[in-house]
Amino acid sequence: MSLYDDAVLVLKGYEGQEELRRTYLEHLETHADGMWKACGDGHITASALVIDPSRERVLLTLHKKLRMWLQMGGHCEPADETLAAAALREGTEESGIAGLTLLSGGPVRLDRHHTPCAWHLDVQYAALAPADAVVAISDESLDLRWFAYDEVADVADESVVRLLEATRARL
Repeated sequence: MSLYDDAVLVLKGYEGQEELRRTYLEHLETHADGMWKACGDGHITASALVIDPSRERVLLTLHKKLRMWLQMGGHCEPADETLAAAALREGTEESGIAGLTLLSGGPVRLDRHHTPCAWHLDVQYAALAPADAVVAISDESLDLRWFAYDEVADVADESVVRLLEATRARL
């Protein structure tokens, strides 16, 4: 199965955000290259909100280009076999944490937002860090920092706050 096929299955099975889910599926129906950065009309991306083992904090990255505190995430790559694998890869690469595990139940939410490259149709997961997690700042980040749940709204935008709320409901 291709990453495209996996994305269609994941989105068809996703419950909630019906209008946005339909927008994602229509995008893929009309853009054979809709999974890839090269698609100028927008593309599917994958992200992961990293939660500490005590389930009291989240790890956010200060994105180098956007200069915003965000969850880990980004473009799908040809080696990604599934959207979940893409989210896990992005989470691992951008946090430096080995051994992340995605929360069960598939994506936590969807978020469509405009970036300098194009529209991102982000499929958002949540991942638990292992007890011995050690973070390492990637080339895409200016900083990494753990934030208590009640601190997130003070540093991040509404999309991250909504992702945290949906993640906490899943926990």
